[in-house]
Amino acid sequence: MSKRMPFTKKAGLLKRFKKIWKLLRDTGIAFSDDNAIKLSASLSYYTIFALPPLIIVIISLCGIFFGKEAVRGEIFGQINHLVGNEAALEIQNIIKNVKLHNDNFFAATIGVITLLLGASGVFGEIQSSINYIWGLKAKPKRGVFKFLKNRLMSFSMIGAMGFLFLVSLIINSLMDVLRDKLTAAFIEIAVDLLYIVNLALVFTIITALFCVIFRSLPDGKVSFKDTMVGSSVTATLFMIGKFAIGFYLGHSKVATTYGAAGSVVLILVWVYYSAIILYFGAEFTKIYTRMHHRRIIPNHYAVQIHKDHSEIEPKVVNYND
Repeated sequence: MSKRMPFTKKAGLLKRFKKIWKLLRDTGIAFSDDNAIKLSASLSYYTIFALPPLIIVIISLCGIFFGKEAVRGEIFGQINHLVGNEAALEIQNIIKNVKLHNDNFFAATIGVITLLLGASGVFGEIQSSINYIWGLKAKPKRGVFKFLKNRLMSFSMIGAMGFLFLVSLIINSLMDVLRDKLTAAFIEIAVDLLYIVNLALVFTIITALFCVIFRSLPDGKVSFKDTMVGSSVTATLFMIGKFAIGFYLGHSKVATTYGAAGSVVLILVWVYYSAIILYFGAEFTKIYTRMHHRRIIPNHYAVQIHKDHSEIEPKVVNYND
């Protein structure tokens, strides 16, 4: 009996490895078939116009609790860390030029509405892309209802991002205080442990954000378990990708190649690669759901489609063959 145990364990590990490999392979194939690279490029274009108003809204929301200057400094510090000082300064200058007209109530109201519509545009593009990846489409007769729902959902996503960013700010502040005290006390092991705890908390926040995206934006329902697995994988790839993209942008000549427009191109490239990770995560969630004999169920106002937009019944793929 003892001689068979190692063989059984090896066989089990091999079977699990093959299953994971098939899952990743099929995810890559689906990613290619759905032209997710093109969808990522489209999202990066939308983000250029939506990023300034989105940052302004988040600064305004979080500034109520944390102070606008502190929030603004944290945001630009993160942007500077990701895409460099030039791109961060470019975003800062763009935001300075986006001003609300406070001459009268009507002008201020129009300014706020325009700001919110601009900030929500990127979520509309994400929703449309994930719908396409998951094979979902709203029924034509529900077009107006769908448009209003999309906008409300986009506004709620802005609020969710603001809340998660606020939580992140609070955690970072607490970690900074603890790190300073531990450093002053020369407790290096505790500082290293604190760094690991901080990474775990950041991972949890990013996972929560992707979970909200996958559960709220698309016009279909995925089980909570499948959503959590897909969000966790996407968050892992995103955290790895954040360092990889930052290293690439820091050592590439993208900015110098395009001259004065280099800082804008840096932002486009960063969003482009981040969008690739997001849509790969959406593909992974879809394939993982099918792998476990479950399906993405369209909402009552939506239908499931082939990529030629003909209505179909969802198919379950057998991954145990």
